[in-house]
Amino acid sequence: MDGADQELVEVLDDQGAVVATVSRQEMRERNLRHRSVLVAVVNDADEILVHKRASWKDVWPDRWDVAVGGVVAPGEAWAAAAAREMVEETGAVAELGYLGEDSYDDDEVRVLARIYHARTPGPFSFDDGEIVDAVWVPITQLREWLADKSVCPDSMALVLPRLDAP
Repeated sequence: MDGADQELVEVLDDQGAVVATVSRQEMRERNLRHRSVLVAVVNDADEILVHKRASWKDVWPDRWDVAVGGVVAPGEAWAAAAAREMVEETGAVAELGYLGEDSYDDDEVRVLARIYHARTPGPFSFDDGEIVDAVWVPITQLREWLADKSVCPDSMALVLPRLDAP
């Protein structure tokens, strides 16, 4: 078991109230509802940074994703978590715009997520290894580009409908 498995995660009830704190491993094994942040990274040409997740990720390895992000730490403010995830995954600091909050539930993940966007051209560094490939895709062509790829369903459901908002 690695250190990430032992990270603590707040478990939420259906109304979004914290009801317990468990290890990340237990949260994944039992598919417990938790807080998560998603950040769509766009540039001034209205392209979105689409990236491929590493094969070692604990959920949806080797899939393409339209947002960087992750699990919110216990007691961590939503916006602080989004900014932290942006830096950890891309090496970039950018002003974040808030796009909304929503839930996503399936057989692998149950989250209450806050969705943000960051407008920046980079530069990016993927030093933590979570991202193994990244490309800029025009937002108007995104669905077509993703059509034949394995993708992360949470960001598809929560981010794509909000891409016209920034």
